[in-house]
Amino acid sequence: MLSTQSTARATCRYRAIMPTQARVVWDQSFTRYNFGADHPMSPVRLDLTARLCDAFGLFAGSDVELVNPLVPEDEVLLTVHDAEYVAAVRAASVEPKNADESRGLGTEDDPAFVGMHEASARIAAGSQGLAAAVWRGETEHGVNFSGGMHHAMPERASGFCIYNDVAVAIQWLLDHGAQRVAYVDVDVHHGDGVERIFWDDPRVLTISVHETGKVLFPGTGFPRDLGGPGALGSVVNVALPPGTGDAAWLRAFHSVVPAVLRAFNPQILVSQHGCDSHVLDPLAHLALSVDAQRTSYDSIHDLAHELCGGKWVALGGGGYELVDVVPRAWTHLTAIAAHRPIPLDAEVPQEWRDYVQERYGRPGPTQMGDVQTQGGRVWWRSWAIGYDPEDAVDKAVMATREAVFPFHGLDIWFD
Repeated sequence: MLSTQSTARATCRYRAIMPTQARVVWDQSFTRYNFGADHPMSPVRLDLTARLCDAFGLFAGSDVELVNPLVPEDEVLLTVHDAEYVAAVRAASVEPKNADESRGLGTEDDPAFVGMHEASARIAAGSQGLAAAVWRGETEHGVNFSGGMHHAMPERASGFCIYNDVAVAIQWLLDHGAQRVAYVDVDVHHGDGVERIFWDDPRVLTISVHETGKVLFPGTGFPRDLGGPGALGSVVNVALPPGTGDAAWLRAFHSVVPAVLRAFNPQILVSQHGCDSHVLDPLAHLALSVDAQRTSYDSIHDLAHELCGGKWVALGGGGYELVDVVPRAWTHLTAIAAHRPIPLDAEVPQEWRDYVQERYGRPGPTQMGDVQTQGGRVWWRSWAIGYDPEDAVDKAVMATREAVFPFHGLDIWFD
């Protein structure tokens, strides 16, 4: 019989040889990313997501590993952020009242708080660590639902985002040999920070499916934005009209994302899964259900296996309906990454609902989906059925296809 020490060594050797199915960044300390009680980006959404994942047993078992990164050295952040900006965040983190508003700090969107640097930097470290683990084959999929801070710019905070963990993760991949990194962003807001950072880098394909910037922050992300002169066609934007619902959104997604990804042939896929596209979200105007959001997660997961050998880093993002939407959406995301998908008609565990009732004085959702579906996916019309020039969503899709598809050798009319 092996001694305890020998067993531990054997376990370590086994884990070094056998990668986990999914690595998830989580610890309760991530709720310290907290802009205050009246701010829409409440850490409640992270706490409830983790509790729901746990209630479904997703954090149990040797195939899923929880990781809790330390505060990284500034060198990690400086791969995408200016030194002066990091210094400004550090200063505001110690004395919030002296935050530099010219850097986007201490504003209504990004109030300064004590410990802001540490809380934000750990999110970036978490996403970078996942990218490294997936790239090295230590785990197949990585999930950081605390991450997805896609608006942060190299020199300033923006849109509730202090450090751009998405860009930090992608830059690590580029610095360690990746030649084709694909980034897919399904947040209701345009992924402007990531797009800007890699604007002229042909090694990075950024695809953002969002509500049009004509009516929604950050006011960017249009079909004719194609990337810099050295990377034309590497930026893809699908800007959808307000009110777009499940079938139309999924038609738009599937009419652009898979084709461009297949043409680019990425080595690894990084995705941002802001769930503020939901009909109940208070900050935007799309009309998706959790069912449609889950369907997009399934599709992105499938594409990662088809194109990248399963190398997939999935991040959180926006989402401001704290009880009914965010926890279910990101529990589905985590479950898909763990290869333990949860049916849409599954009942939400009573222990989680009891906690919500006791802690927040309101009932939680009873099922993991919003509407009745067949086979776990929402119906949508393929582009192959035909283009309707009178339909606002079809016009938005065609604008993207006309702008981008020729750069990838794709036909704008046919899949």
